[in-house]
Amino acid sequence: MKPLSARSAVEPFHAMDVLAEATRRREAGYPVISMAVGQPSHPAPKAALEAARTALGHGRLGYTDALGTVSLRTAIARHYLTRYGVEVDPQRVAVTTGSSAGFNLAFLALFDPGDCVAIARPGYPAYRNILGALGLNVVEVEAGAETGFTLTPESLEAAALKAGRPLNGVLLASPANPTGTVTGKTALKALTDYCAMRGIAFISDEIYHGLTFAGEETTALSVTDEAVVINSFSKYYCMTGWRIGWMVLPQAKVRAFERIAQSLYISPPELSQIAAEAALDCEEELDRYKASYAANRDLLMKRLPQIGFSIASPMDGAFYAYADVSRFTNDSMDFARRMLAEIDVAATPGLDFDPGEGHRYIRFSYAGAHADMIEAMDRIGRWLE
Repeated sequence: MKPLSARSAVEPFHAMDVLAEATRRREAGYPVISMAVGQPSHPAPKAALEAARTALGHGRLGYTDALGTVSLRTAIARHYLTRYGVEVDPQRVAVTTGSSAGFNLAFLALFDPGDCVAIARPGYPAYRNILGALGLNVVEVEAGAETGFTLTPESLEAAALKAGRPLNGVLLASPANPTGTVTGKTALKALTDYCAMRGIAFISDEIYHGLTFAGEETTALSVTDEAVVINSFSKYYCMTGWRIGWMVLPQAKVRAFERIAQSLYISPPELSQIAAEAALDCEEELDRYKASYAANRDLLMKRLPQIGFSIASPMDGAFYAYADVSRFTNDSMDFARRMLAEIDVAATPGLDFDPGEGHRYIRFSYAGAHADMIEAMDRIGRWLE
């Protein structure tokens, strides 16, 4: 039997492994509270569900253009004008099968095997895993308090020198997972200018836009037309299982992305596109959901330090608390396993986000119901006593 390829030897996405174990325990009757994954407890907006029901009723669902329906691409372009005051040609919008497909397309279209791509550490593990599987060199740049928990031109310059070769790409998330960092307009422009002057591709992960509680939420499109912007209906729009996202591309790169998308994905699912278009007009409903996350955020900001965890970074956006648990353990993986097995609370070990220092950290998602967040904090507090 032929062995597996070298590229298959990526690290597991531990958050998904924790979720799988939590699901098994819940199905076995245990009272599990999951704070492991960034999945809103709220359903998709009512108008999105109704649009999907109507589409299922007539049943005429099939392939669309590889980059999505004209109607949804136009609606997304309109969204940038109304929310950010930025004009976007709908032809630059590419609808994707979740933001994950967007990252695949971006990495394939922009980079060749051996290229160097910088990401923040701690950061979303799928970046590292996908880049590695594609034969790209991942340059992890420490993003701590001294850099405002984000990337800076200076930190990128230092990372390139340490790598001994120039960077080909930079990927920045704002708001960031797991730190919650929001990179403001001035800092974002400094990064995009740095990349433009050096011919470095800049990818802006904006999937947590709409979920900013402090700081200045800025789309990269407000400071440059050359960024590849990736967004999703999963987080703010509460549509994780619909697997629908989008990108905004530089005009000159649209056709290259389209060619790859045609072969990899054929098209995004039409049913999800129909629901997503309706969801774009549901901000009043979705902002009520956001208020529930804000209440959870306030709870964790108070309770985690009381329990004995220090919050490692500002919880300015997204719906995560990245907590230092080194007072109790030097092995957050084992800590997360025991917490699930002994008190039925699931959280994600920091090893997912930081291979170097992650053993000291746990990420708690506060996207769940408020009563569950209270109960989880109470369980952990009693457990650690």
